[in-house]
Amino acid sequence: MQVWIGRNGERFGPYRDEEIRQWLRDGTCRPDELGWHEGMTDWRPLGELFPDDRPAAGSVPPVPPPPPPFMGITDVAEPEYAGFWLRFGAWVIDYLILMVPFTIISLSMGLGAVMNTLLKQMETDRTAAITAYADAVQPITFVLLVLGFIYYAFFESSKWQATPGKMAVGIRVTDVDGARISVGRAAGRNAIRLINAFTFVIPMVFYIVAAFTQRKQGVHDLLASTYVLMGRADTAPVATPAPRSGPGGSFDA
Repeated sequence: MQVWIGRNGERFGPYRDEEIRQWLRDGTCRPDELGWHEGMTDWRPLGELFPDDRPAAGSVPPVPPPPPPFMGITDVAEPEYAGFWLRFGAWVIDYLILMVPFTIISLSMGLGAVMNTLLKQMETDRTAAITAYADAVQPITFVLLVLGFIYYAFFESSKWQATPGKMAVGIRVTDVDGARISVGRAAGRNAIRLINAFTFVIPMVFYIVAAFTQRKQGVHDLLASTYVLMGRADTAPVATPAPRSGPGGSFDA
């Protein structure tokens, strides 16, 4: 079991429960200091978490002992979230990149002939022309949506944690602990994004939400429990999950 220690408003750890027990017995930690482990809803005194491990009589130092070894201290600073316009810039770059294969695939599937037919029919019956065009491009649209889905899901779950557009502007996609997301989470996140492709009444609505949420999350981020953070994956520190203790994950010893 991994245990965190709260001392003077800071979080230390995580440590193995065997280490905590030993520190309680030799007086390095006091029973009234706070501890937390996965599954707890709040911090509790170490004496309650480990009631059988008490210092021997006369072994408690007369002054507060030094903190446990500083190995493993986790940085609890709030990460820097990527803003709406930076994410929009990444989207534009990715769109331009995808336009190359999109154009090749569309033309190979007969988009040129469909456009010529549309222009000819527009001269006689515009309504029928638009209806026929919409029916003709459905297979092309489906293929392009699948290609875009694979593009985003692959890159965002890769070691880069970002599409080429996101890498270009220096941002990455993570889970709520700041770690790389799985292929399944990336697929779910981007499946939610695809819904926006059919949102004709309020276009880009999933993305606009990112301008107003506390952690700058779009609808797809909120539902998939992901963040878009500043910094590339190859320069970002390795994420260590921190305990969530109360609103906002804050701690006050």
